[in-house]
Amino acid sequence: MISRILAADLPAHAGRRVRLAGWLHRRRDLKSVSFLVLRDRSGLAQIVLREPLPEAAEETVLAVTGTVVLNDQAPGGAEVTDPEVEVLSAPVAPPPFDLYRPVVGGTLPTILDHAPAALRHPRLRAPFEIAAAAVAGFRAALDGLGFVETSTPKIVASATESGANVFGIDYFGRPAFLAQSPQFFKQALVGVFERVYEVGPVFRAEPHDTARHLAQYTSLDAELGFVEDHRDVMAVLTAALTGMHASVAERAGSATALLELDVPEVPGEIPSIHFAEAQELVARHTGEDPRGEPDLAPAHERFLGEWARREHGSEFLFVTGYPMVKRPFYTHPDPERPEFSRSFDLLFRGLELVTGGQRLHRHADYLAALAARGEDPEAYGGYLAAFAHGMPPHGGFAIGLERWTARFTGAANVRQTTLFPRDLHRLTP
Repeated sequence: MISRILAADLPAHAGRRVRLAGWLHRRRDLKSVSFLVLRDRSGLAQIVLREPLPEAAEETVLAVTGTVVLNDQAPGGAEVTDPEVEVLSAPVAPPPFDLYRPVVGGTLPTILDHAPAALRHPRLRAPFEIAAAAVAGFRAALDGLGFVETSTPKIVASATESGANVFGIDYFGRPAFLAQSPQFFKQALVGVFERVYEVGPVFRAEPHDTARHLAQYTSLDAELGFVEDHRDVMAVLTAALTGMHASVAERAGSATALLELDVPEVPGEIPSIHFAEAQELVARHTGEDPRGEPDLAPAHERFLGEWARREHGSEFLFVTGYPMVKRPFYTHPDPERPEFSRSFDLLFRGLELVTGGQRLHRHADYLAALAARGEDPEAYGGYLAAFAHGMPPHGGFAIGLERWTARFTGAANVRQTTLFPRDLHRLTP
């Protein structure tokens, strides 16, 4: 039996008998000849039939055995002639819109409602090929820096960052929560491995119905020990992003070409601005005065993104030193300006993409931080136990994969780059 090859490999098999398998992407029946376009994971292949194929709907799953002939007019420069066609599976319903058309014909709700079929469209599939390549690059970059990949529980006994946006569950009669992040675990594991990372789901009970919020998303987390301050964390994040973008260029070239994207350059040193200076800049140039606010509004992030591109030629900008009142209790304050933190956000094309910074590492400092916020240390007993045995200065960051992909591809809504999104209204498919 002839082994299956992929559509993209057809030109290398000119003159040989081959076997393809995939979906009927498009058919054209002329007077004396019929053309089938077969789609597989690698691309499209043209099949030439001298006898019309019995009626077969688009998206019928086919196996085709035939001879490869070079033809500049065919997709990929080759086609299959003298074919034997076998129907492996016939659809019982049409796709929600024509998948063969270059432009996507469905609205976002239609795409999401019919995702198993809609995502077969090459343009809708491409962002997820880019995301997969980015994750591979993230892993490779951190592996190269001596990090260990971990997998931590997604059911936890207490909220990671706040109790306001957690999903509560019944855990064998006891209250528990879906994890907002692997934060507590990855800090504890710094005491084991020194450098750890994780790629996994996180859960936020977000009541916001916006183009940038999800109830579940994929987080690319990293934590490293023996740092001097948050700038060491920023350097590792820069390396991780560089690896992600290089991997996309190497592994997802066809997807970026289909979407007509350029892979943005990650500067060797990403420009940075302190939070207080960023607010001054916004106040000076926008007619708005955000000074005194503990965070940046989306419009201010967009302004700073434009400023970074104009002044530094960078799609990326670090904003450092967010006010302590805005950061979780485990954030390390700036010793020289205690009202500000040793933390940062990374803006990518004017949108907050990454949050990170240096953490507290002394047990006594945690007790003081919780007391200052009126929190009961007993609720964090399991977390605090790690710091009772000596922890090095450490810090880390988290990248939202779907948000990164949306910014990279220019998607207007993060749901366009989320597989089967979960949000305020959507629980299926």
